[in-house]
Amino acid sequence: MSANRIASPRRVSVAPMMDWTDRHCRSLHRFISRHTWLYTEMVTTGALLHGDVPRHLAFTPGEAPVALQLGGSEPADLARSAKLGEQWGYDEINLNCGCPSERVQRGAFGACLMNEPQLVADCVKAMRDAVSVPVTVKHRIGVDAVEDYAFVRDFVGTIADAGCTVFIVHARNAILKGLSPKENREIPPLKYDYAYRLKRDFPKLEIIINGGIKTLDEVAEHLEHVDGVMLGREAYHNPYVLADVDARFYGSSEAALTRDEVEARLVDYCASEIARGTYLGAITRHALGLYRGEAGARGWRRVLSDNRKLAKGDLAIFAEARAHLRGPMEAPAELSSEIFE
Repeated sequence: MSANRIASPRRVSVAPMMDWTDRHCRSLHRFISRHTWLYTEMVTTGALLHGDVPRHLAFTPGEAPVALQLGGSEPADLARSAKLGEQWGYDEINLNCGCPSERVQRGAFGACLMNEPQLVADCVKAMRDAVSVPVTVKHRIGVDAVEDYAFVRDFVGTIADAGCTVFIVHARNAILKGLSPKENREIPPLKYDYAYRLKRDFPKLEIIINGGIKTLDEVAEHLEHVDGVMLGREAYHNPYVLADVDARFYGSSEAALTRDEVEARLVDYCASEIARGTYLGAITRHALGLYRGEAGARGWRRVLSDNRKLAKGDLAIFAEARAHLRGPMEAPAELSSEIFE
């Protein structure tokens, strides 16, 4: 990062991931890193305006800073939902303009909004008028066969004119016709240079890059060109990758917790959640990768995935899982094929 660029609090963040980045996942990530910027799963405006608001928005203060990602395309509904997010204590409101799923397309939001930049600008303006916290946009670099950099450049320029200053760029196209959401995360080629060009063309904007980034060395390389890096699946499957983030990218002098210390905090967290009626497996599923790459990690995952044991809500399951960590080191190939089956 250039010496004259102000460091962003979003230097490293964990992506909003449906069915994954719930409050239990975020709590685990926060045990590992104090400064990594965290995002909720996408919450639709309909779910907030016509559903159970506490179920969607409640989180513990220890998770902060946390950003709320909204899905929607009606400026008034987004403004009301953003206001709710601010009232519940979120540090940022993010608009999803990148999700390619059919469910989202039927709602006329997500990645298909990139084809309507003026509507997105209206949505951003309505939210900015309603809240004092930052309003940001997460988007792709193109839609379907549109490969021209000018498309994403003009999209960002239009939204920036509405006052948005932070853009999270998933550096792939969204293929709305013919690819599943999973395939959309893997098949369209990554074009990191498009995000770099956006930073050069809009030097006053905060540009965060996302897509296929797995190591902190890669994070450091990207930070030479943009303001922040968003990790996705790697942070979920291998959460301890976040352990060196605070020292390396935020200048923290505090030693990171060891995996054992993270586990101890997780056990305490589970105890408090079980007392509130939370199903133990709703928490442990996020910790299956905590010991990824360590000796015996396969046994750890197997025990913490046993639904019969989890149903009992007995925290002794952690001691049973930990007993496997004395096993022989596993080959990385076996880990990658085994995890989360």
